[in-house]
Amino acid sequence: MPQQRLLDRIVTPHQLRRLNEDQLVQVAEELRERIIAVVSKNGGHLASNLGITELTVALHNVFDFSHDRLLWDVGHQCYAHKLLTGRGERFSTLRQAGGISGFPAPSESPYDLFATGHAGTAISTAAGMAWADHVAGRDTRVVAVVGDGSIVNGLSLEGLNNAALLKRQFLIVLNDNSMSIDPSQGALAGMLDRVRMSHTYSDIKQSTETMLQRLPLGEEISEAIRQIKAGLRTTLHGGSFFESLGIAYFGPVDGHNIHALVHIMGRLASVNQPVILHVHTQKGRGCQYAVEDPCRFHSPPAYTIEQGKAVFAQTAKASWTAAFSKVLVDLAADDERIMAITAAMPDGTGLVEFRSAYPKRFVDVGISESHAVAMAAGLSRAGLRPVVAIYSTFMQRAVDQVFQELALQKLPAVLCMDRAGLVGSDGAVHQGFMDIAMFRSIPGMVLMAPGDAEELRAAMTLALSLDGPAAIRYPRDEIPQPLEGPCPPFELGKSRCVRQGRDAAVFAYGAMVEQALEAAAELASNGIETAVYSARFAKPLDAATLTELIASRRPLLVVEDHAVAGGLGSAVLELAAQKGLDASTVRLAGLPDRFVSHASRGEQLARVGLDGAHLAATLRDMLRKTAPGATASGFVRGPVRSSDSPGAA
Repeated sequence: MPQQRLLDRIVTPHQLRRLNEDQLVQVAEELRERIIAVVSKNGGHLASNLGITELTVALHNVFDFSHDRLLWDVGHQCYAHKLLTGRGERFSTLRQAGGISGFPAPSESPYDLFATGHAGTAISTAAGMAWADHVAGRDTRVVAVVGDGSIVNGLSLEGLNNAALLKRQFLIVLNDNSMSIDPSQGALAGMLDRVRMSHTYSDIKQSTETMLQRLPLGEEISEAIRQIKAGLRTTLHGGSFFESLGIAYFGPVDGHNIHALVHIMGRLASVNQPVILHVHTQKGRGCQYAVEDPCRFHSPPAYTIEQGKAVFAQTAKASWTAAFSKVLVDLAADDERIMAITAAMPDGTGLVEFRSAYPKRFVDVGISESHAVAMAAGLSRAGLRPVVAIYSTFMQRAVDQVFQELALQKLPAVLCMDRAGLVGSDGAVHQGFMDIAMFRSIPGMVLMAPGDAEELRAAMTLALSLDGPAAIRYPRDEIPQPLEGPCPPFELGKSRCVRQGRDAAVFAYGAMVEQALEAAAELASNGIETAVYSARFAKPLDAATLTELIASRRPLLVVEDHAVAGGLGSAVLELAAQKGLDASTVRLAGLPDRFVSHASRGEQLARVGLDGAHLAATLRDMLRKTAPGATASGFVRGPVRSSDSPGAA
C-alpha cells in the first residue's frame, strides 16, 4: 500500500511545525506536484506558483497566520498557500464553476484577507492593518509577499514611503524571480538584477549562509540591523535604496533553501521596525518546460504532456487578442507614427509580434498602467500615434491620466482594452465591466466595440485617424464568424445593421453581436423576425437610428457585456429622455449589480442572461407585453436565472 504523502495529512498550517526541515522540503515538492497536476487539467497560473513553494512553506512554519497577517501581491501566487490552509480536497476545482478561486478569496478562508488580482496593493493594505493593530494594541505580525514586478508599481512605492514610518514589526518579502509575466522592466528591476549579479553575491547560496551567520538571536538583532549598514549590504545598490527610505534590507537570499528561510524569517519576525527580505526564486522551479518558457507558462490553458513536452489543444478560431495583434502589425507597416505600449503584458495583450517587428516602436513599462497612459500622452504631444494595450480591468488604474493627460489636452491615442466584460476562470478580480461607465462622461472620448475581426480592423483604422483619444474594447474569447455582407468603414456615431427584421430589434455592443444573432436565429425558427444592429459606438451614439427604432414602438433590446449602470443602455435611455421619446418598449440586458464568480465565459454569459437562449426569451417576453391590447411594462433588466441571485457568487 503506497505511503500517504505528507501534504495529504496537512489540513491546517499549524501541522507544519511538527515537521523537521527535511519533511518541509518534501512538502514543498509535493506542493509542486499537486499544482502541476491541477493546472495542467484546469489551466491557471503555473510558473509563478512553482517558484514560491519553499517560501510559502517557510512562511507558514514561522508565522501563525490564523493570528498574524499575510498579504499576497500579486494574488495569483497563492496556490501553495491555498493547499496548506484547508483547501487541499477542493483544489482540483481550481478556477472551475463552483470551485475555488485562482486568487486569494476571503469567502473561502480566513487565511485570505483580500481578494487580490491587481498588482501593487499589498504594502499599502498591509500597512493599514499594521497601523490598526498598533492602535488596538494587538501583537499580530504583518507580512506582505510582493513580486518583483509588483514592487515597481506606483502604489507599491507610495506604500513603501508611508510604511517606513511604522514603529513596529512589518516584514516585506520581495519575491524576486526577475519577472512579472514577462521579464521585469525598468530601473528598479535593473537594480535588483545588479544585486543578484553582484560579485559579492555571485553565489546566492553562499550569501544565504553568510546572512545566517551575521544574524544574532533575540533582541540583539535590532542592534545588528544598525551595525550591519556599514558592512556587507552597503556594497550593494539594492540595500541603499530601501535603507534611504528607512526600511532595513536583508538579502538576497536563496528562496528555495527552506533551512535558511525558516531561520532568517524566524529572526526577522521579531524586529520592531519595517524590514525587506529580498528572496531570489526561480519561476517555474521543478518543471523543466515552465523554467524554459516561463512567459508561456505564466498562465497557460489546460495541456497534456507528450514525450516530456506540454501540448496545448488547437482551437479552430483565432482569439480577439490574435486578431488585434495582426491588425496592429499591418497598420504599423503603413504608419511609422504608431508606437505600442503595454504594462508588463506583451503576450497577454498580443504585442509580442509587434515587439518583434518594430522593437524601437515598442515599450513595456512594467506594472505601471498610469504611467503607460501618461507616457502615451507625451508621445502623442510629440507627434506619434500611441496604441496602449491594457486589459480593461487594469485600465481602471489609469482613469485620471485618460482624463487629465489625454482628453483634457485633446491628444490622439488609442486605448485597446482586452479582457473586456466577463473573463471566464480568472473571475471577478479581472472582469472588465466598468470601462464604458469610466470613460463615457469624459468630453471628447470616443468609445468603440467591434463585432468581428473586420470591424476590429475598421475600428482601429478610425481610431488612428482621430484628433483625440479613443478606446476600443473586446473580450477574452475566440473571435466569431464574420458578419454577413461587406464591412463598411467605421464612421463616428454610426451603427451597422447586420440582420433585418420587422418584429423587434437588438442593439448589441461589440462581441455581444454574436449572442444577439443567435437569439434572432432561434426566434426566426418560430416566425419572429428580429433586426440586429452592431452598435459599434457607445459614444457618440447613433442617435438617428436609435430615435427611429424607439419611435417605431417595436421592442428594442440593448445588449452589452458591461454593467447596466453607466453603460450603453444607460446612454440609450438618456438619449430617449433628451428627445422626449417614450422608452417603455426598451429593455437593457447587461451585467447584474454584483461580482460574477469564476466559470467559463460561456457559463458566465448564460448565468447572467446574456447568452443567445436567454436573449431570445427576453425578446419573447417583450413581444408579449407590447402586443395589441397588452400593457407595456417599461424598462426592466433582462431575465436572470435563480442561480444568479446576489448571493450565488
